[in-house]
Amino acid sequence: MNEFKGAVAMTLHTLDTFSIDYLQILDEKGNVDKSLEPDISSEDLLKLHYYMTFSRMVDSRMLNLQRQGRLGTLPAATGQEASFCAPVLAIKDTDWFVGSYRELGGRLMRGEPLLNILHFYNGFEEGSLNLKSPRTLPVSIILASQLPHAVGLAYGSRLQGEKDTVALAVFGDGSTSEGDFHEALNFAGVLNAPVIFLCQNNQFAISTPRKLQTKSATIAQKAIAYGMPGIQVDGNDPLAVYKAVDDAVKRARENKGPSLIEAVTYRMLMHTTADDPTRYRDDAQVESWKVKDPLKRFFKYLTGKQIWDEKKQIDLEKELKQTIDQTVKEFESKKEFKPDAPFDHVFGNSFYLIDQQRAQFLDQLKIESEKGD
Repeated sequence: MNEFKGAVAMTLHTLDTFSIDYLQILDEKGNVDKSLEPDISSEDLLKLHYYMTFSRMVDSRMLNLQRQGRLGTLPAATGQEASFCAPVLAIKDTDWFVGSYRELGGRLMRGEPLLNILHFYNGFEEGSLNLKSPRTLPVSIILASQLPHAVGLAYGSRLQGEKDTVALAVFGDGSTSEGDFHEALNFAGVLNAPVIFLCQNNQFAISTPRKLQTKSATIAQKAIAYGMPGIQVDGNDPLAVYKAVDDAVKRARENKGPSLIEAVTYRMLMHTTADDPTRYRDDAQVESWKVKDPLKRFFKYLTGKQIWDEKKQIDLEKELKQTIDQTVKEFESKKEFKPDAPFDHVFGNSFYLIDQQRAQFLDQLKIESEKGD
């Protein structure tokens, strides 16, 4: 007797198929795809341009201050302005902005005072207190550590009855190699949390190139494993970044869950002022990205719409320079902060090595002060 008689034959069949789209609306020459162009008012377009320009100028000034010994170590943001300014245009003040450390213009758009930013990068934690935008979380240095927080904030807001609140979580490509990234996406997917995960893929995790971080063809496709949509966009195209984030925000507000957006951009300068990028990338690569500059591209777009011109740009840069100059002057005139305050909170208790370093620091300040006299 054949005991297998009537048994169902086993088969190999496809359970599902996936694809990842790439979005570009405004190309490097300023040409726009009218069929994809988002409906953004002239007022908001000019606001976006203002803060992208402001971010670029502040970044340059802070770099100069750091090189002069007037500011501490800081991360350069030049070249990535579209990837962190355009997303802020797509969210509300009542939404959560959960960033890392390379979203300068986005933080300024959220109402974070430039004075705070200068304080923070000079070692004063007072710079993290943002009363003007309490739903903008402080700078997060540890890679991906802020992503589970974003999920908790988004999910918690729903539990508290905020049916319209979303969280925008911004991070770099290096964060996708961290466990917190995967845990956050997993929880967000399971909980259907209204989170938009925005990865600024600037090609390098400090000196580690994108190709050595993951075997995935895209970072966007990592969304598939966690049951959410993923899309890759031209991260130097403000219109594409805005549209991708706006679509994801609308989806989250409609209780359709999280999304992952990979904004492909490039860090034009160093990782931080403690880094030498010439040791791991060549000038030819950097030059190839200069033609993709988001500010130049957006300027062409705005002039093409006849809402901006060279004279207005010159006037804007003069205005912003005055604002930056005044803020730097105010920053350097403040004397109430203890110069050795950063040593106070390294550990909960006193530790002899920290005490030694504090003493050395204060001695050096005294020597420099006497030389100045």
